Amino acid sequence: MTPAPAAPRPLRIGNASGFYGDRFDALREMLTGGPLDVVTGDYLAELTMLILGRDRLRNPAGGYARTFLRQLEESLGLAHERGVRIVTNAGGLNPAGLADAIRELADRLGIPARVAHVEGDDLTASHPGTLAAHAYLGGQGIAACLRAGADVVVTGRVTDAALVTGPAAAHFGWSPDDHDRLAGAVVAGHVLECGAQATGGNYAFFTEHPPALLRHPGFPLAEIHEDGSSVITKHDGTGGVVDVGTVTAQILYETAGARYAGPDVTARLDTVRLTQEGPDRVRIEGVRGEAPPSSLKVGLNRLGGFRNEVVFVLTGLDIEAKAALVRDQMEAALDAAGSVPAEVRWDLARTDHPDAPTEETASALLRLVVRDPGQEPVGRALSGAAIELALASYPGFHVVAPPGKGAPYGVFEAAHVDRAAVAHAAVLPDGTRVPVPPARDALALADLPEPPLPEPLPPGPVRRAPLGLIAGARSGDKGGSANVGVWVRTDEAWRWLAHTLTVDRFRELLPETADLAVVRHLLPNLRALNFVVEGLLGEGVAAQHRFDPQAKGLGEWLRARHLDIPEALLVTADRAPDPSPDRASDHPSDHPSDPPEARP
Repeated sequence: MTPAPAAPRPLRIGNASGFYGDRFDALREMLTGGPLDVVTGDYLAELTMLILGRDRLRNPAGGYARTFLRQLEESLGLAHERGVRIVTNAGGLNPAGLADAIRELADRLGIPARVAHVEGDDLTASHPGTLAAHAYLGGQGIAACLRAGADVVVTGRVTDAALVTGPAAAHFGWSPDDHDRLAGAVVAGHVLECGAQATGGNYAFFTEHPPALLRHPGFPLAEIHEDGSSVITKHDGTGGVVDVGTVTAQILYETAGARYAGPDVTARLDTVRLTQEGPDRVRIEGVRGEAPPSSLKVGLNRLGGFRNEVVFVLTGLDIEAKAALVRDQMEAALDAAGSVPAEVRWDLARTDHPDAPTEETASALLRLVVRDPGQEPVGRALSGAAIELALASYPGFHVVAPPGKGAPYGVFEAAHVDRAAVAHAAVLPDGTRVPVPPARDALALADLPEPPLPEPLPPGPVRRAPLGLIAGARSGDKGGSANVGVWVRTDEAWRWLAHTLTVDRFRELLPETADLAVVRHLLPNLRALNFVVEGLLGEGVAAQHRFDPQAKGLGEWLRARHLDIPEALLVTADRAPDPSPDRASDHPSDHPSDPPEARP
């Protein structure tokens, strides 16, 4: 009897960058810390595309992440010696330019590196008035480059998860129709994309771990299996921690409902199952996939105008009256000068404490932010009005810093185009340009029906306490909207959370969201709720619409709010939680053989 062929070995993919500016030494650390097949680097955020767009205005040969070249100077030889391939979106707005620069670097270092790149995402020419307009491509172009023998693959704007789906598809020979396998790789890629956030960075329950463990967290890696399942881990001996909680937090980061759509596949986040397989090893399995939508997301970045700000320091008594006085004076001065900015926003942060032992803790901050299409109303007119009040306003008048002349700000918008209209292409190491066809099938994206709520907890004694004693959270930005993922670690806590943290209660706890559209999504397999707050961030991070322009602290604010929590849950929270709930038997996946008909 002929033995069955052995399953392909897992593909070990590590990540060495979560954003442009991440830890410089991470690439070398990943290459020297343990075995890898592929190392990825994610450099592109919505704000980064604007930064690179302005860079390209100054230098048409620029537009890519120059830091990556400096990292590669000390690491390209290591990658070649160890047979590790490098896949990165550091090409930004100019992947061909970065690919050429890498070839020049390799020649200078005497390293025989085969370099390829992916292009077709740049749609700026068809979107007049934008600084950069780029479609989010999938991983098939990356896969084509790797199949052609590339050692380094450079892309522009691809989805963050494409840096993992591309190598996995190339290694295992997946076709574009292998939706479940691709969906598993998408979830693994989403966990890896933000670097140390998967290994204990920015983690809600960080106090449960020794400070020394989190001082220098290692970067994550995924062992991808042929069936699309994976194990999230890190190199042995590196700092940080990988557990069900850190992986759950990252899955919830910057996502929304059960359907997580991308150009390769729509991953069903409601089918994800997590298991703690061992120390610093979390298995992801059960992920189901559906055909991707027929359109691609396009990120549009444009200059929105000019902004400026002044932060007035108000110390001691009569804080509200001092704020009212300087506000009245500033508005009158700007009106008299005929230079009232198009947008004026005042925010008073009551950071002051009564009977404070230091001047700083006795002070509040009054922040004035102005925006206008032109520079003059936010520049000289504003700074002159503020400076002239130095001896003529509230007692103790001073500002955090002198107002400047005003600076340009950017605006991000999301649009969609038919995927057939995007000329996705792989430029192979020998220079051959190979078109990458779009996926053969498509499924219109629609929300799934909400799953049933669990049984509520029986009545019992409650205590007023912070939500964060029993719930973790992670929040982030998507254009002008924000998402807050909230999860708990026991079935009993989930029964309480699902019934208690409604949209109305969410708005009560976070009053800044009271007048905005808030959508709640249930993810029972993760014992999680995901809230999307539309419009909280105005025109996106570059516009700096609010105090926390990327909503990074929104989840921690929610965790700090007090509400009535069952005492039984608070007692349980004092014990070590079960880190490895097996959700398979509690929440079987509903995945028919044919995708359900989606509403238009």
